[in-house]
Amino acid sequence: MSVAVETFGFFMAALGLLMLGVTLSNSYWRVSSVYGSVITTTTIFENLWFSCATDSMGVYNCREFPSLLALSGYIQACRALMITAIFLGFLGLFLGMVGLRCISIGNVELSRKAKLAATAGALHILAGFCGMVAISWYAFNITQEFFDPLYQGTKYELGPALYLGWSASLLAILGGFCLGSGCCRAPDADPAPRLAYGASAVQSPGLADPLSSAALDEDDDSTFGKYGKNAYV
Repeated sequence: MSVAVETFGFFMAALGLLMLGVTLSNSYWRVSSVYGSVITTTTIFENLWFSCATDSMGVYNCREFPSLLALSGYIQACRALMITAIFLGFLGLFLGMVGLRCISIGNVELSRKAKLAATAGALHILAGFCGMVAISWYAFNITQEFFDPLYQGTKYELGPALYLGWSASLLAILGGFCLGSGCCRAPDADPAPRLAYGASAVQSPGLADPLSSAALDEDDDSTFGKYGKNAYV
């Protein structure tokens, strides 16, 4: 059962990594809100890299953020966390391929495979936490600006990329737990315990009697041979 759990966790973590990559490149991290607007002709949507505006005719224009240092601190931190999550996920994916017991690469022992699988699971868990922190931090700032009555800028709502990122992070964490569950299993027992071979000391009753009688005759002959004929009167 543990082999199936490890394999399931590996594919779940791989799916979470793929979804994290899609989340990072998705344009709809936040979308301008229409709450309180009478006439809305332009919709603005942003991610960690650029901002786009589209009108009612479907024409949109995008611009990259002009300066890294001019960005808000949380956007820079979210960038770093998402890139770290993807890097850890790729590293965990490589170690997981080597550590799976259903994949034979070289002459790797089962104990070493279990350690590699546990390390890969820990990396996927860290990747999921990094993605979860980045997306939750970004969503917190959106909601904080939205409910702030003194905020005079454009108010945004949560974009679909955030929900995708939350799902991806959760998949990566669960997959990492399943993949690392192999380190908790008992060591593999010897399937066929060897018994020390020894010659049987049991003899057949039919063979034992002639042997014992022959031995007694030899003893008698040797006993009588010790004495000369003059010893008998």
